This record gives sequence, structure tokens and C-alpha cells, in this order.
Amino acid sequence: MRKRFAALTSAGAGALLFILAAPAVAVPSADTIVTFSVTPGSLDITATAGPINIGSAAPAGSVTGQIGPVSVSDTRGGVTSAWTASVFATDFTVDDLTVPFAAVQYWSGPATATSGGGTFAPGQLTAGDAVALTGTKDTAVTAFSHAGGTGGSTATWNPSLIVNVPITAEVGAYSGTVTHQVA
Repeated sequence: MRKRFAALTSAGAGALLFILAAPAVAVPSADTIVTFSVTPGSLDITATAGPINIGSAAPAGSVTGQIGPVSVSDTRGGVTSAWTASVFATDFTVDDLTVPFAAVQYWSGPATATSGGGTFAPGQLTAGDAVALTGTKDTAVTAFSHAGGTGGSTATWNPSLIVNVPITAEVGAYSGTVTHQVA
């Protein structure tokens, strides 16, 4: 039995030498140049369209309520993913009656969801940190921000409003617009 194995091994080695000693045959080939483009991503913000009713209060009282989720999505990619979301409001009116935007305070609260690396920071973590809203995009207050990380990021929060009803306010269902923006 040993002789047979040795004979097979010798035959296998001879065949291997023949294969290795055979001249190389050129393999036909064809190259294809492939290109692609990286397009710019986007920085977007969404908020609950409403209308959202946060309750009622008598003159000189206050009413507090959440206004629905606000989300920022940064798909711009790149080395860093930094953005700041801010918020401002119109006056709140009914017919010719007005509760000014300055009577409304805002607090973002903590994030309800985030993705991506870096640091996510609420503008106002608690009700005690609430800030008065402004009336223009140029003086808007910070709602939420993100710094650091790479590539994209997302954050969602559910902000609250505190309306300090002026003593001079008259009965009515007041309506105004709270605008979130991101840059």
C-alpha cells in the first residue's frame, strides 16, 4: 500500500512541475472607467403643522403645553456636522385683539431622539430655563444645537410654550405662529 501512495505522489509532483513549467498564456482583459458624483445633502427642519391647542387661562394667568415634535436632519455629510435650530413667533391674535409674542416663553426640553456622533444640546433643558420668544428670524432664540461628529445627524425634541396671559387680555381663542429654522 505504501508503494502505491508513493507512486501517486510522484505522479502528482510530476504533473505539478509540468503545469508550472508550461509557458504563460495571456488572459484577455478589458478595462472600464467608472465615475460617480457625490451630490450635496441637505439640512432640513420639520415641525408639527397644527393647529395645536395648549389650553386656556384667565387674564393674568398662564397656560403651558407642548407644541409637537420638531426634527432636524443633516445629510450634508463631510468632516463636521454642526447646526443650530432657532425659534421665533408672531403675535397671537383673535379679530383685533392681541397677545404679544413677548408674552410667550419657550423651552425645548431634552432630545426625544438623536442619531449621529457629536454633541446635541437643548437650548432650554427645563421649564426653569424658558426664554421669551422674539418676533423675527434675525433675533430668534436657540432651540437646539449640534456640534462635532462627522457625516450626518438628526435630533427630535418636543418643545413647550408658556403663555403669560396679560391682565388686559380679552376673551377669545388666540392664534399665532411659532417658526423653527435651522442653519
